[in-house]
Amino acid sequence: MRHLLKPLRHNCRRLRWAHHRAQKAAASPSPPPRPPRPPPKPESLTFHDHSWEDPYSWMSKLNDKVAMRHLDMYMEQEEKYTEATMSGTDRLQSKLQSEMASRFASDLSTPPLRWGPWLYYRRVEEGKQFPVLCRRLASLNDEFISHKSPSAGFDFTSGKRIEQKLLDYNQEAQRFGGYAYEELSEVSPDHRFIAYTMYDKESDFFKLSVRNLNSGALCSKPQADRVSNLAWAKDGQALLYVVTDQNKRPCRIYCSMIGSTDDDFLILEEPDENVYVNIRHTKDFRFVTVHTFSTASSKVFLINAADPLSGVNLVWECEGISHGILEHHQGYLYLFTDAAKEGQSVDYHYLLRSHLDSSSSPRTWESVFTDDPDWVVEDLDFSHTHLVVTLREGRNFRLCSVTLPLPAGKGAVHLKELHPQFLPLPKYVSQISPGPNYDYHSSKMRFTLSSPVMPDAVVDYDLSNGEWNIVQQQNILHERTRVLYGTASSASIIEETLNSKSSNPSNEVNSDDDQLWNGLSEFYACEQYNVASYDGVLLPLTVVYSRKNKKEDQNPGLLHVHGTYGELLEKRWRSELKSLLDRGWIIAYADVRGGGGGGKKWHHDGRRTKKINSIKDYISCANFLVDKEIVHENKLAGWGYSAGGLVLASAINQSPHLFKAAILKVPFLDPTNTLLYPILPLTAADYEEFGYPGDIADFHAMRDYSPYDNIQKDVLYPAVMVSSSFNTRFGVWEAAKWVARVRELTIYDQKRPILLNLTTDIVEENRYLQCKESALESAFLIKVMES
Repeated sequence: MRHLLKPLRHNCRRLRWAHHRAQKAAASPSPPPRPPRPPPKPESLTFHDHSWEDPYSWMSKLNDKVAMRHLDMYMEQEEKYTEATMSGTDRLQSKLQSEMASRFASDLSTPPLRWGPWLYYRRVEEGKQFPVLCRRLASLNDEFISHKSPSAGFDFTSGKRIEQKLLDYNQEAQRFGGYAYEELSEVSPDHRFIAYTMYDKESDFFKLSVRNLNSGALCSKPQADRVSNLAWAKDGQALLYVVTDQNKRPCRIYCSMIGSTDDDFLILEEPDENVYVNIRHTKDFRFVTVHTFSTASSKVFLINAADPLSGVNLVWECEGISHGILEHHQGYLYLFTDAAKEGQSVDYHYLLRSHLDSSSSPRTWESVFTDDPDWVVEDLDFSHTHLVVTLREGRNFRLCSVTLPLPAGKGAVHLKELHPQFLPLPKYVSQISPGPNYDYHSSKMRFTLSSPVMPDAVVDYDLSNGEWNIVQQQNILHERTRVLYGTASSASIIEETLNSKSSNPSNEVNSDDDQLWNGLSEFYACEQYNVASYDGVLLPLTVVYSRKNKKEDQNPGLLHVHGTYGELLEKRWRSELKSLLDRGWIIAYADVRGGGGGGKKWHHDGRRTKKINSIKDYISCANFLVDKEIVHENKLAGWGYSAGGLVLASAINQSPHLFKAAILKVPFLDPTNTLLYPILPLTAADYEEFGYPGDIADFHAMRDYSPYDNIQKDVLYPAVMVSSSFNTRFGVWEAAKWVARVRELTIYDQKRPILLNLTTDIVEENRYLQCKESALESAFLIKVMES
């Protein structure tokens, strides 16, 4: 028995030792993953009086098969490294994704848009990835139109569903590589056809198709490639479209007669490789306007829509590149432009008018409004009876309507003399975006109002009586979306009295009326500051936080920036940020020079040789948040998209100690090489924004602010997640080069990883992927702040 027990005791000791080793192994954390290190292959470059080396230029050699194989292997390593680094956040990601997904409405529809006899809308069917374009007659069973489900209803007279499905983008996805990315879509004025362009991933261009809305069949022609613009003419019997060259420069206008077997007619071809072409129809469909522009000059031409082959007539031109939108109203041409006046640059847009039948050469234009620095006109929209004007007073937006026609023969008048009717707006409006507003003869105009503390509100304003109605808005507190139209009411909707109100001439809504707009000010505060930059210029800074979760000098913060192309920084309420706000995060927005909202000078003071202003402005806003103890000094993160990523990455180079984390989404990080040796076609606007390498002053400025060329050596950088795409439209090599160089030069800290997050699809077109990406980014920020 003793001999039998001996091996048993020995085996028990071995089992206990094995169990102890297993417990010890489980208790010991696995070593942190090491970041990939691609091999540097320095290439010497010289331009002007400057020489430098680019160790990772091989990543952008798209025609080098060996280099591309190495890049593919490197991308696989990056994917594994990101996955391993973020593996401890799986539960957090899942929770965040669940929170964010719950805020999506599964039966979401765009609010029906009235145009002529039809209501047009898009809706997402259950279980489908992409929407369906639909329409229904507005007059048919109008009292039964559901607010929340415009597709509902049945016509018992004809025995058919009221809804017509016009275009299923899930089927389009099968034609175009698995996803449906639409750039242009125009229904013909006779409502018989739709012309639209879809991105062809394999060929990297947009393909034009025309579909018969009655039969649903694709038309045999036109079916053109590389289409950048289109406009209907001849009441829907003809389609004009613009085709780009191999460098993606819009340069040729064609006219296709629908139903004809004749070849499409070339109306205009611009041979100068520096000139770009754009077309659009006037709101009354009487003309198609042609805008050609380059850094040397800008011109506007007219085409008679009733006879599109009759020729192209020049109606306006100016020196230099300028923005110009031409409209026609009752025998007058109206031009909204920012062109120089008498050779002097202006800081704003203004409206000109000329009689359609003017015989003078060159055509005579007169100003409509007198200049007023207190009322800056930001945008205009025409209907048959009214002109709607978006104004800016300082940094505040206002919206007003003026009765048409405007008085003639008086010369320029002050807008106030026309007795504008001001339309009500909620507090903290950050952007006013006009809707399609196709129905020129309708008294209603649609706008989308954005605010940091209010979900986007799609609002119909009745210009004839000043009434307004919110036709779509998500109710964040109940995680549902309201979609309204027609005369019926819905039990799930707040009473009609909360959604319709007479216009308030003062354009102000009382604070106790916040519920009228489904605002969130009761739960989330919005504060606005003026921050002094390094040179004394005051910068608007917007700060949003949860009233319940804010703690003095303890909160982490996320500072957004864009600051390019004169575009407004998007400060709209984003439901995915609610997850951070509810966890005590401060969300801030820095309106730096180079962006929009401050006129042309504000834009120009942050571009080319003055691009450094955008970066220093952002750093000033970051310091303000920390110095005023709005954000904890060691818990500030930055967020930049596209060219905004350049501003953030440059700010990190200059002040790496300021930030603990950063999110760079499809960022522009290597301007020197991209502008000197473009792989993807660039436009004149790109060079006007970031500089011309041939200009020595621009070149030196570019070298000074370039994120890729100014990474500090032996310095601790913040944790950074760089999101990019395999789709070459976004230039994945720029992100890969920057990530590799930061790792090579800076101090390695496993708690501050530099990650390259790669996507294989166009995330913006896929709500599931969008949600997944946002959850990953939020988990990364939370992980870094808690480390």
